[in-house]
Amino acid sequence: MKDNQAKYPQLRFKCFTDPWEQRKLEKLVDVRSGHDYKHLNRGNIPVYGTGGYMLSVDKALSENEDAIGIGRKGTIDNPFLLKAPFWTVDTLFYVVPRVDYNLNFVNSIFQKINWKKYDESTGVPSLSKSTINSVIISFPSYEEQKQIGTFFQQLDKTIALHQRKLTKLKELKQGYLQKMFPKNGSKFPQLRFAGFADAWEQRKLGDLGDILRKSIDPQLTPSREFVEYSMPSYDRGKRPNRVLGESMQSTRLKISGTVLLINKLNVRQRRIWFVKKAPENAVASGEFVPFQSFEIDLGFLHQLFLSDKTTSELQSISSGTSNSQKRVTPSDLLHYPICIPTTKGEQVVVGRFLSSIDNLITLHQRKLEKLQELKKGYLQKMFC
Repeated sequence: MKDNQAKYPQLRFKCFTDPWEQRKLEKLVDVRSGHDYKHLNRGNIPVYGTGGYMLSVDKALSENEDAIGIGRKGTIDNPFLLKAPFWTVDTLFYVVPRVDYNLNFVNSIFQKINWKKYDESTGVPSLSKSTINSVIISFPSYEEQKQIGTFFQQLDKTIALHQRKLTKLKELKQGYLQKMFPKNGSKFPQLRFAGFADAWEQRKLGDLGDILRKSIDPQLTPSREFVEYSMPSYDRGKRPNRVLGESMQSTRLKISGTVLLINKLNVRQRRIWFVKKAPENAVASGEFVPFQSFEIDLGFLHQLFLSDKTTSELQSISSGTSNSQKRVTPSDLLHYPICIPTTKGEQVVVGRFLSSIDNLITLHQRKLEKLQELKKGYLQKMFC
């Protein structure tokens, strides 16, 4: 019974009812080795490694055969299509389907397989030809292979399209961050909204607000409710579970109202949360500096702290033995000089505009994640 179930996928296209056959991958594909490219000249033939495209050279390892790239060493669980002509380095195998086996179908098979399970090393992950060849898979007729392969090819194109949109939105946001805050000692941003022409002023952060310092008894159980917040979640993809009500640290700070939470550790990661309205009994982990102000719009300040200029300046005043251990102190933050619009109205429109792009990015990130999850589900159900 189990053997019979293994030969029939849970989900398949109409008109296909025959059982799938089982064979070792060596019967379906030819696994070929990549080679060093350093003896080649620059050209227009792409060279691929385990991380993807590297550069272009003047000769091809595969002139007219499309293939699937899979890592021999390093990243072994990220197979991807290779369109001929191409060259692969010696850490990347290229796998060519044999006659009667559809490239897109085999590519989907390779994406479904848990390659980490076949890791042969105790150090850097690695695969061998013999290991790949020995993997047993199930496969249908060539016509069914083509339909499945085409389905996943279209799904991959849709995912790639959303990924490109997401990348463009992130680039757009970075461009606005560069142009909507003054740089190089100027008091005028390169780009601003109509109706605002006054020079910006420099103020110390501590002159505009203060840090919330009231700690709570670590034995008390704080509210576990998440709050409404604005953040560039697309850079992390996770909710800030340790920010509010989830902290395992002994030091926890009481927060209320509208507050900006600035992480003291490794400021390059831009772990800064804008809490619009903290619920009752909300707390912040001791690794954050909770800043509150009624003189500056915190939505604007949030975006200012996400800019490359601010990140670089905070990194330069951080102390520590390594980048991952560097931290900025609350005192350093209070003495940190920032350049801000003289009117709160301009602060608000700048903050809201940049936040609206964050919301768009988050929306596209969620769509992309849903598509990726959809693909995972189909890979599970459409293969034996």
